[in-house]
Amino acid sequence: MSIILRLFLSMLKIGCFAFGGGYAIIALLENEFIAKRKWIDHDEFFDVVAIAESTPGPIAINVATYVGYKLVGVVGAVVATVGMCLPSFVIMYLVSLFYEQFMEVTLVSAAFKGIQICVVYLIASAGLKMLKKMKKTPQNVAVFFITCVGMMLCTLFDIRISSVWFIFGAGVLGLSVFFIRKSKTKGENKK
Repeated sequence: MSIILRLFLSMLKIGCFAFGGGYAIIALLENEFIAKRKWIDHDEFFDVVAIAESTPGPIAINVATYVGYKLVGVVGAVVATVGMCLPSFVIMYLVSLFYEQFMEVTLVSAAFKGIQICVVYLIASAGLKMLKKMKKTPQNVAVFFITCVGMMLCTLFDIRISSVWFIFGAGVLGLSVFFIRKSKTKGENKK
């Protein structure tokens, strides 16, 4: 089977089960791209997820586009993006045609409540996997701790701050650590 067809079918499969949006799908992406297909490694996956969170658009589509581009170039990016989007488009189109009748069915309503619980698990699972595999340098732990404390304080005191600011702040902290390390390395090399 050609790489383009495998890429399309993998993205189509993930797109079919992408309930809960970007963060919930990270576990599925990680399993498909790293464990099953070995298209990228853990470090590259973490970098891609960080970039995908920071750029406009859904995380899953951004990651799919990157992986497709890495494997086959522009054609791969297009194929991966279409494969990821197609199931959602078809499902949402069909649901929109029958939305009122659809949500009145008790079994469908109950199924969506169950899916909501599953989404919480998928998000937590992806976060814990990424946390376990994160390099535990003092700087990474400090950025993680500062971000968690900031988010908890905002939740406790009902302060509404967009998650974009947390991502931006973590990026600034990461860049600060990078430049501090770089200046220390330059200083040590001069000695």
